[in-house]
Amino acid sequence: MNQAQTLLLDGLIKTKHVEKAALIRISDMNVMAATAGFSIQNWASVFVQAFFNNPAQIRKEGQYLNDRYYKCLRADSNSIYLKVKDEGMILVKTGSFILVGTYCSGMYPSVCVEAMEKLADYIRAKGN
Repeated sequence: MNQAQTLLLDGLIKTKHVEKAALIRISDMNVMAATAGFSIQNWASVFVQAFFNNPAQIRKEGQYLNDRYYKCLRADSNSIYLKVKDEGMILVKTGSFILVGTYCSGMYPSVCVEAMEKLADYIRAKGN
């Protein structure tokens, strides 16, 4: 297990309020690490471009992923929060990476957001 994988497991999954997580390198849109069963390589470019194209448009229109419409609760230059029913996806940008985390029914979205933002702050503090 590499350091990125360990960060995802220890910083996010162990909270019990992040279902799946991944770390995408912005420069080449490559998924550096992902939790078991979280295959998002096909969506990596969509997630990266969401921050650089127009977060305001996502905030207004939401986002379609895997034929599901996600309502956008927040979209700015650092964070995008998406929700569909009682599930959601949190995207957080650092200098070099996009963190992706999901939550499902029975999990607290606020705890998921807090864990994602704290891990992003940690990565930023390391210069990435």
